[in-house]
Amino acid sequence: MNDKHSIREQIKKTLSRLSKPLYEDYSYKIACRLYEEHAWKQADVIGITVSKCPEVDTYQIIRKAWETGKTVVVPKCKPKEKRLSFRTLTEFSQLESVYFGLYEPLVELTTEVRQEQIDLLIVPGLAYTRKGYRIGFGGGYYDRYLTSFSGETLSLVFNEQIISDFPLEEYDLPVSKIITPTEVLKTI
Repeated sequence: MNDKHSIREQIKKTLSRLSKPLYEDYSYKIACRLYEEHAWKQADVIGITVSKCPEVDTYQIIRKAWETGKTVVVPKCKPKEKRLSFRTLTEFSQLESVYFGLYEPLVELTTEVRQEQIDLLIVPGLAYTRKGYRIGFGGGYYDRYLTSFSGETLSLVFNEQIISDFPLEEYDLPVSKIITPTEVLKTI
């Protein structure tokens, strides 16, 4: 299991076996660890995806950000350009279901935020090494976005998503931290 496609398939299969109670418990523990992080406490603008099972639940994190007065920005894919933009989200009703059942912001109800305005970017992925390198979902959108992003990056990860290694490519960039239900890994 060393090519990215095989790793993606294996991790998806492993995560699909997580029971609902374990999924909820792990997501809650990860969120609690996130709230203790300096980067979270200091951030005014947080970039985060709207999760789709089996990703760590981000709905509770988005609600917590709103409750604490943070600005939440979520990604909008631009498939023709193969890039992301981030738009403000002030309520879940500003989302629409797009490709593969993902939720993205409705352009007419949200405002685009420049990259340099985002203090903390919570980067999604399927598999991670302990050094912070990640295998995403295969579109390369975050890989492209991260090349010019200078804010803090971290990922929320189930222990089952941590793998020993995978072949790195020139565009692979590590996240600064990985938060699991049991630990916080500083990677950079």
